[in-house]
Amino acid sequence: MKRPRCNCMAADKACAVVLRDRGVLEILAFEHPLAGLQLVKGSVEPGESSGAAAVRELMEEAGIQATAKRNLGEWHSTITGHIWAFHECEVAQDLPDSWVHFAEDDGGHDFRFFWHPLMSEPSDRWHHIFKDALSFLRASLA
Repeated sequence: MKRPRCNCMAADKACAVVLRDRGVLEILAFEHPLAGLQLVKGSVEPGESSGAAAVRELMEEAGIQATAKRNLGEWHSTITGHIWAFHECEVAQDLPDSWVHFAEDDGGHDFRFFWHPLMSEPSDRWHHIFKDALSFLRASLA
């Protein structure tokens, strides 16, 4: 199912896409202790580019320094009405298979990071909006 794209407004959400290829293309994801499995994403601040927001969110949520490498497009979430900008981010270091990072988000949470095979269907532990975002990315990167 093709997802609608909208270039009519600036993106208000930025999603940092960190990929690795270990024979299977994988995307960095995390488990939020209260909100299930997610991708790294957050709001674009006033005056900030969506690429800069993606890099900032990756540092805040995962503790990872990165650079925005490639714009992967924009997607309009019909669930929330937000426009997401996806940016592939390049990290300088090799990342482990999993780790926990304490994020200051909402008073502080431990986020458990892992690699999700991009072409695999997400389980019911993923919020529907992130399932849709993964569908958009699968189509964009195919």
